[in-house]
Amino acid sequence: MPDMKPTGNTEPEQISKLSSYGKLALMVCSAAIGGTFQIGYNISIINAPTRYIQTFINETYRTRWGTGLGAPHVTLLWTLIVSAFSLGGLFGAQLAGPMSVKFGRKKTLLLNNSFLFVGTLFFLLCRVARSFEMIIFARFLMGINSGVSGNVQPMYFGESAPKHLRGAVAISSAVFTAFGIFLGQIVGLTEVLGTQPLWPYLLASNILPGMIQMLTLPWFPESPRYLLIDRGDREACVQALQRLRGGVAPVLEIQEMLEECQRQSRAETAYSVKTPCSLFKARHLRSQLKTAMITNIAVMLCGIDSIYFYASYIFFEAGISADKIQYVTIGTGACELIASILSNVLIERVGRKGLLVGGYTLMSCWTIIFTIAVTLQKQQVNGMSYLSMVCVFAYILSFGLGPAGVTGIIPAEIFDQSARPAAYMVTGLLLWLSQLLMGLLLPFIVTNLGMYCFLPFFAVCLVSAVYLGLTFIETKGKSLREITAEFDKKNGQGSVSDVYDHTKDQVSHLIMDRKT
Repeated sequence: MPDMKPTGNTEPEQISKLSSYGKLALMVCSAAIGGTFQIGYNISIINAPTRYIQTFINETYRTRWGTGLGAPHVTLLWTLIVSAFSLGGLFGAQLAGPMSVKFGRKKTLLLNNSFLFVGTLFFLLCRVARSFEMIIFARFLMGINSGVSGNVQPMYFGESAPKHLRGAVAISSAVFTAFGIFLGQIVGLTEVLGTQPLWPYLLASNILPGMIQMLTLPWFPESPRYLLIDRGDREACVQALQRLRGGVAPVLEIQEMLEECQRQSRAETAYSVKTPCSLFKARHLRSQLKTAMITNIAVMLCGIDSIYFYASYIFFEAGISADKIQYVTIGTGACELIASILSNVLIERVGRKGLLVGGYTLMSCWTIIFTIAVTLQKQQVNGMSYLSMVCVFAYILSFGLGPAGVTGIIPAEIFDQSARPAAYMVTGLLLWLSQLLMGLLLPFIVTNLGMYCFLPFFAVCLVSAVYLGLTFIETKGKSLREITAEFDKKNGQGSVSDVYDHTKDQVSHLIMDRKT
């Protein structure tokens, strides 16, 4: 077999490397603009037209029945519209696993746009049809779209990126979610689409990113790991890797994939996990499952929604006029976007564990300071309203720097190919269920605890920081084989090397066949 060690940083090699990075970056943008971008965008744009939609609900009901609805009933229907997105996300997260296995990662992302296009049509026609039920159904479809992309996109990125860039590429999902929130806040301004005549177009504007994805993503390859391990198509796998790596035969990557493929075929009963039920029964994956479940529950129960919920009140108390609050609120979206970009830069330097533990630790500190500031603010202490504002932005920055981005990539890094779709089904279920639960409970928490409403979130952040600091296994720069070996020790299993074979000759022949 020829020596596969690098011979030096020659100019052709550098050009090839830059070309491969460029293709990978374009693939990430193409997949994410119609993927996790939609999650943030759909969460954000629903805030601006709140009073217009509530008025539309009341007028529609009066037209049908000759009498208007009371404020509690309008609020209930509005809550259904907002909650339908989370319910759809819950359903979409369960669809993501089977779809990603049957159709592949890339094709699933493309097919997922069908939910988006149908939902957009319902948004555009709801006012003509005078049907607020169409808005509820459209939000449900948008949730399905977000639930599918939120699970499949990290898989696609994690399986397509080289090992040294895996974290940075995968965490870009969070960057695009934050970008979606930020852009949705801008588009929702009264000077853009946040007006009474234009609110249906605001809700339907997410069709544009979907169309961009439909036009660009087909030009990029399918996940190489899916092609080799799930479909058994070695030729297509080599082609995909060569396109993503600048035409260079990635010998070590193919060898690792073949080893994983052999492991699954030799120990099918012990290692193959196809469904969430089999995932819970698999003893060799208990530590991985516990890690993924706890991180996904913590990221939704950490209080980030309460900060966004409370932000307008804090800004108003700080003396910002009501008509200017929408502009200041854009700063919260900008904070999360900046933090996500910074997290993308730091993840391969600091590591996953450092960002998670550091993020939750900082969030714990800010909740205490925030509670003190709000308490003193009630007592008319000068400057406390501005300290509260600082805490809002600092909390969002801390969240975006660690938990927001790292949480989504964990299942892609710690589960093998057969278990990964099922793992994302479980974590997606917990994520969307937690989000739905927080949406329902948050108003009661704020009402009953008042200025102390952030103390429960302090407990969540503190416990998460301590637990992850003690138990989390760092995955930075490690192959799946190395990660699995460390988890096998925690699970009391034998080393995975027992089921791995030497595949260098197979890789060599495969690449030689490709060249000829």
